[in-house]
Amino acid sequence: MIEIIELKKSFNGKVVLDGVDLTIERGRITVIIGRSGEGKSVLLKHIIGLLRPDSGRILFEGKDITKMNEEEFHEILKRFGMLFQGAALFDSMTVGENVGFPLMEHTDLPHEKIGKIVAEKLRRVGLVGVEDMMPAELSGGMKKRVGLARAIVMDPEIVLFDEPTTGLDPIMSDSIADLILETQRALETTYVVITHDIKLTYKIADTIAMLHKGKIIEKGTVEEMKQNTNPVLRQFLEGRAEGPIKVF
Repeated sequence: MIEIIELKKSFNGKVVLDGVDLTIERGRITVIIGRSGEGKSVLLKHIIGLLRPDSGRILFEGKDITKMNEEEFHEILKRFGMLFQGAALFDSMTVGENVGFPLMEHTDLPHEKIGKIVAEKLRRVGLVGVEDMMPAELSGGMKKRVGLARAIVMDPEIVLFDEPTTGLDPIMSDSIADLILETQRALETTYVVITHDIKLTYKIADTIAMLHKGKIIEKGTVEEMKQNTNPVLRQFLEGRAEGPIKVF
C-alpha cells in the first residue's frame, strides 16, 4: 500500500533518515521499532505529510505523495487516520466533539448522523455514554481509546500510531494492544505502529521493521525477528545495555 524509497532527512546538518526503504502491506499491521531519537516519529510525519524529505519518495498506491500539491495531498489525507502520542485531544472539546471533529471538518453530514457515528466508534473501542465528558475527566487509557475512536471515525484505509502505549501501566498497555488487534481485524485496515514497546510489538505485529542509524536494518515476521542473529537487533529486543548500541 505504501512504498518508502531511499528517504532522507536532516535537521541542521544532523542526519535522521539516511535512505529508508520500507514497504507497508495493505491490510496488515507493520510495527516500526527502534530506540528513542532514531527517527521513528520523523518517518511517521513524512508518511502523513507533516514533513517533506530532503530526497527520496513515498509511494501511496503508486503515487508519490512527496510531489503532490496541497490540494492533491489533502484528498489523500482523508484516507488516513492518526493516533498521536498522548492522544492529543482538544481540551476545550467534549469527548463526542473530539471524536466527531474530522467529520465536522471534512463532511457535510448532519449533526444527528455525526452523533450516531461517534457513538458507534466509541462503542467499538469499549466506551459507551462518555460523549459529554471532558478530556480532563479521562484516565490515560481512556484518552488513548478516545484518540483511536477519532482516528477511525472516517473509516480510513490506513491508521498511524505514534507510541500508543507510552505512559500506560502494563495492564492498560496490554488492553490497548488487544484493542489495536480487535479494531484492525474487524475493519481490515492497514495499521502502522511506531514503538519501543517490545511486548506490544510481539503481540500485534504482522511485520516488524527496525530503524537504526537512519536505515531499516532488519524486517520480518515476529518469529523471523526472534530468530534473527543481528547483534543490534538482538540487543534491542532483549533490552540489554551491553552490545553494539551504545547507551551513552
